[in-house]
Amino acid sequence: MPVGLPLPKRDELFPVAGLDLFSVSAGIRKSGRRDLLLMRLVEGSAVAGVFTQNAFCAAPVQVCRGHLASGGPIRALLINTGCANAGTGAAGLEDARTSCAWVAEVCGLHPSQVLPFSTGVILERLPMERLRAGIELASCSGPSDWLDAAHSIMTTDTQPKAISRRVRLSTGQITITGISKGAGMIRPNMATMLGFVATDARLSREDLHGLLLRSVDDSFNAITVDGDTSTNDSLIGIATGASGLDVSRGTADWETFAAEWLAVCQDLAQAIVRDGEGATKFMTIDVVGATSRVEARQVAYAVAHSPLVKTAFFASDPNLGRILAAIGYSGVEGLDVSKVSVELNGVLVAERGGRATSYREEDGQSVMKEEEITVRIALGRGASQARVWTCDLSHDYVSINADYRS
Repeated sequence: MPVGLPLPKRDELFPVAGLDLFSVSAGIRKSGRRDLLLMRLVEGSAVAGVFTQNAFCAAPVQVCRGHLASGGPIRALLINTGCANAGTGAAGLEDARTSCAWVAEVCGLHPSQVLPFSTGVILERLPMERLRAGIELASCSGPSDWLDAAHSIMTTDTQPKAISRRVRLSTGQITITGISKGAGMIRPNMATMLGFVATDARLSREDLHGLLLRSVDDSFNAITVDGDTSTNDSLIGIATGASGLDVSRGTADWETFAAEWLAVCQDLAQAIVRDGEGATKFMTIDVVGATSRVEARQVAYAVAHSPLVKTAFFASDPNLGRILAAIGYSGVEGLDVSKVSVELNGVLVAERGGRATSYREEDGQSVMKEEEITVRIALGRGASQARVWTCDLSHDYVSINADYRS
């Protein structure tokens, strides 16, 4: 079960004016469960995206990049689960483009106005007949809500991930609602990760893209489950403008809006880690006293990715020398270990190059039994810092991934 992650409540997920959702079962993943989502956007909507840096990026990622780069309006998004359409070569690209053409046909659009997204098994082609039937079913179905939408993009997720906020600006109230999916193959580097965040505020495409780049760094690019960067990672921002309220960079409302947008992204990103495949612990890795943010992240990810650290947390075993080892091999040049200190939930574990004189094994044992643990690493080198969220590594992670295609 997810660590400290409540189920989203339907009545707390607010609709975004100017965006309609159609969620159906197309039989792509499992019969009888929602696995296809069609989003239709009002004319004038701004859309921006950030994507995986994996060289084997999936066909839909390539098509999305091309359609966004063309600069034309985006009016629809199509998301399927069950098949990633990655590692499928030219045929996969053709399938992704064909799916856009089918959506355009039923929605009265041009194919370049459609963005496709896929998630699931890599190295397999989309079941095109089922996909087309699902698109046609979605086009004639009644609108869905955000909870149904969140269900329809899940793969190994144990529960839907969705968050919604209403934000009071000087000119009135706007809504921000988002959904995400992901539980394994997670280390976004823009994990398998998809995220969609929408608002009814009016933003320019340039401001929306800048906001997305700014917020992703401290949210989806600050999480890891297993260190694997997926072929399909995509985060899309949508601003329909249907509220009639403008939000522009440099205005009095910009920072308020940007802070709420970031909070939605962080909640969605943390939900992915809390629902990490087989996760039983949620860990925050805080690195302070670094010479740069890059250096702080380098140390944080070394600890967050260490299988030995992660399995120790799963076992609630205060074998905390593993954290020191990860810091040591993180690649920080000229690290003076005598200035490094490590704390777990406020319990000082290590200082001055070794075990803290005040540390007692029973204190470490007590902390390791908790579901949520903050590891604070002070490097004593500078004023920069970084935060990364991760989870433990359990028996279930192996079982889930060994049986994934069964």
